[in-house]
Amino acid sequence: QVQLVESGGGLVQAGGSLRLSCAASGITFSINRMAWYRQAPGKQRELVAFITSTGTANYADSVNGRFTISRDNAKNTVYLQMNSLKPEDTAVYYCAAPRKPRGNIDLWGQGTQVTVSS
Repeated sequence: QVQLVESGGGLVQAGGSLRLSCAASGITFSINRMAWYRQAPGKQRELVAFITSTGTANYADSVNGRFTISRDNAKNTVYLQMNSLKPEDTAVYYCAAPRKPRGNIDLWGQGTQVTVSS
């Protein structure tokens, strides 16, 4: 079954940390780029970070220096470590990937809620 399953969201105070996980199945994980997106209420979905098959990471300016994306190819899992969280980080976070390597992003997880209180 082709799917992405996120976990690790929750409620945290400003300045706190959370780690999101995304377990992939049905795709060739090790040669696929993986990404995290988020969508806040009333806003468009935005790219938070992505990581290439070789481990190169890129971040949105709003999270650079606070968030870290990583991957464990042995576990078919991608992570998003979120530190120094701010209320504006509150959103539903989605894991995403292309079904085919080097293809467009077309596979999404169900999303996990992250709420940061002030």
